[in-house]
Amino acid sequence: MASDKKRICNKCKCELEEMDTQFTYLDKKFRHKVPRCPQCGQVFISEELAKGKMAQLEKTLEEK
Repeated sequence: MASDKKRICNKCKCELEEMDTQFTYLDKKFRHKVPRCPQCGQVFISEELAKGKMAQLEKTLEEK
C-alpha cells in the first residue's frame, strides 16, 4: 500500500493485503494490484485509483 496505514476488512476483521486483482469494464479485462481481503476477496479502491487510472481507462474504452 502507498501509506503505512493498515486497512482492515469490515466483514472479516483481517488486514487487507496488496494483491493482483482482475477487473472487467465494458467487456475488457485488466489487472491491477489493490488492497484486498485474503479471506472474502473484498477490495479497497482508493480515490486516487478511481479518479485516476480507472477514469482514464473508462474514457479510453468509451472513445473506441
